[in-house]
Amino acid sequence: MSPYFHDVVIEGDQVEVRGPFTSYFVWRGEAPVLLLGGGSGVVPLMAMLRHRRRTMPELLMRLVYSVRSAEDVIYADELGDDAVLTFTREAPEGWSGHAGRVDAALVAEARVEPGIAFICGSNGFVETASQLVLDAGFEPRMIRTERFGPTG
Repeated sequence: MSPYFHDVVIEGDQVEVRGPFTSYFVWRGEAPVLLLGGGSGVVPLMAMLRHRRRTMPELLMRLVYSVRSAEDVIYADELGDDAVLTFTREAPEGWSGHAGRVDAALVAEARVEPGIAFICGSNGFVETASQLVLDAGFEPRMIRTERFGPTG
């Protein structure tokens, strides 16, 4: 939604806003943690990663982050070794990492034993990522999601 407001909407346009129609999640220090973010869905996950880095750096927390292109990477300068990226539309020149949508191989590359998973992104991303995490052995009760998209 944010790119739409930034790139399309101009002053004077009328916009109908509804919601929120979902809940939110909170990390309470559990470990190990797998974070999966799609696009701007990385924002709440990055807050968790920053908090863990400052207060409990010994706990295992990994971020799997899906973006369309290098220009779309939020927090590029602070992702570090805690993150695994994939570019779904256009990988940067010389990229040797994963390209394409989040899949089982990318979840496995994060090397996080089933613990707790936090997933945030578009409705489609959250549905796909949730199934991948279930297939990787995470218990349904240990999967937390936040999503955004059309409400109807």
